[in-house]
Amino acid sequence: MDTVLTNLTVASIVPSHHNMTYHLIVIVVAAVAAFLPRYFPMRFFTNRKIPEWFNEWMKYVPVSLFTALVVKALFVDGKYHYFFDHVTLMGSHMVIFGHLSYLIAAVFVAIVAYFTRSMLSSVIVGLITVWLLTFIL
Repeated sequence: MDTVLTNLTVASIVPSHHNMTYHLIVIVVAAVAAFLPRYFPMRFFTNRKIPEWFNEWMKYVPVSLFTALVVKALFVDGKYHYFFDHVTLMGSHMVIFGHLSYLIAAVFVAIVAYFTRSMLSSVIVGLITVWLLTFIL
């Protein structure tokens, strides 16, 4: 029975690490998948006049997407449940809606971003604040 099993070729959906054709196909498919969503809108909108209402509406898209990402990170956990942080401050136990360290860091980031208008300084302040608060809270 063992000789029958050793002589069989095992088919696998996971390719061999030395299969150059598979890797080239993956690279080509990934390149096409990255190129097409950028090419067609550019091709479509180059010769057409975009309505003013559309341009006004598009100004809010980056802000709304960023807000959705930040709010999800602050108030929702990895399983898409609301997150409640249990914190003991000055002897009293408190339940806070959201990640406390992220909320405090978000306040600092908002203040730094408002006064400096610098993305780099805002990101650095946010990372340092979260890092320091992980030791305190």
